[in-house]
Amino acid sequence: MGTRTIPVMNSDTDLTSMLAARVRDAAASGTPLRIRGGGGKDFYGQSLGGEVLDLSGHAGVISYEPSELVVTVRGGTPLAELETLLAAHNQCLPFEPPHFGPHATVGGMVASGLSGPARASSGAVRDYLLGVVMLNGKGECLTFGGQVMKNVAGYDVSRLMAGTLGTLGVLLEVSLKVLPVAPAEASLVCRGLPQQKALDLLNRWGGQPLPLNASCWVRDESASPAQDFLFVRLRGAVAAVEAACPRMIADVQAAGGQAVPMDNAQARADWNACREHTLPFFARPPASDAGLWRLSVAQTTPALDLPYAQLLEWHGGLRWLWAPASAAAQLRRLAGQAGGHASLFRRAALVPADLPVFTPLSPVQSRIQQALKKQFDPAGVFNPGRMSMDW
Repeated sequence: MGTRTIPVMNSDTDLTSMLAARVRDAAASGTPLRIRGGGGKDFYGQSLGGEVLDLSGHAGVISYEPSELVVTVRGGTPLAELETLLAAHNQCLPFEPPHFGPHATVGGMVASGLSGPARASSGAVRDYLLGVVMLNGKGECLTFGGQVMKNVAGYDVSRLMAGTLGTLGVLLEVSLKVLPVAPAEASLVCRGLPQQKALDLLNRWGGQPLPLNASCWVRDESASPAQDFLFVRLRGAVAAVEAACPRMIADVQAAGGQAVPMDNAQARADWNACREHTLPFFARPPASDAGLWRLSVAQTTPALDLPYAQLLEWHGGLRWLWAPASAAAQLRRLAGQAGGHASLFRRAALVPADLPVFTPLSPVQSRIQQALKKQFDPAGVFNPGRMSMDW
C-alpha cells in the first residue's frame, strides 16, 4: 500500500473536523493510519504501517500561565519551540524529553513516553501530563484530565496516552505541568570507578539528602588503557549544591576514584549529547547485527555480567547496550529477574522482523491492553504494528 500524507490546517476547528472525518472514513474502509508529527522517532517500535496522517501543521500554544506552572499546546507544536518559550520564563520540562532530530513535536514526546537523564529524580513524561484532547478510532473528540493535578476521578486516561505510540488515538491538545529552572547546577566527572563501585556510590547517595539529579556511567574503550567514567549532575538550592559537591568528591576518593567539577557549559553540552544519543557510545558498532537495547531495571540491580559495552543512566535504573538479536532471551531474562524489562530500542539491519521489540506481555496484561485498544480504536486503524506484531 502506498504512503499518502494528509495535510492539516492550523485552524483548530478545521483540524478537528478534517481529522474526525478522515478517521471515520478510515474506520469504515478499514484503512490503517500512521499518526506522524516530526518523524524523529519513526525508528522506535515494532514497525510502521498505514497512510501518513501528518499533524506537524497543527501547532501552537493554546494557553500558558507561568504563575500557575501550566501550559497547553497543540500536539504538532515543535518541542524546541515549547522549550524556548518556557526558558524565557525561567521554566522547563523537568523530565528532559529527547528530541532525536530537529522536528520533534509535543505529541510525539507524549506518544513515545521517553524521558531524559533527569528522569530518575524528576519523574517521567506521564507524571507531568495533566490532560489531553484526543480523537478516538470512531472520530469522536474526547477530553480527559484538565489543567490541575487534582482533576481526575477514576482512571487517569490522559496519562495512559504516554508511551502508547499513537495506537489509541490522535493527540490534538496536551496540558503539561512545568517547573522553575533549578537555582543552582553542578556536574562532577569521576574516574577510576568500575561499574559496580559506581553503582554502590549511586545507591548510597540515593539514600542521602543530596540534590542528585542525573548520572551516567560509561567505559571509554578508545582510551589506552580503557577508562571508566561516572558523571553526576546536581540541581537544587545554591547552598545544597555547594555543600554536596565536596562531600561527593570525598566519597569518590574513598572508593578509590578521582572526581573533579566540570565546566557548566561543557557539562550541559555533554548531558544534552547523552539525552539525544549523540555520545560516541551510541554510534552504531561495526557489527551490523547489533541493535541498541534498553534495559529498565531496579536501581539497586548489581552490574550485569554481559560481554557487551554498556552505558548506565538513572542511577542504575536504565542500562543501554549493543547486542545481537541472539541475546534477546538472555537480556529479557536478566531484566525480568531485576524487576524490569528489555526493549530493542534501535533495530539493526539483520535483526529478524519477527523479533518482538518490547518484552512480551503476560496473558493478563495482554488482555487488558487488547481491551483498551478495542475501546479506543475498535477498527484498529491507528498505527498498526507499532506496539506489537498483533496490533
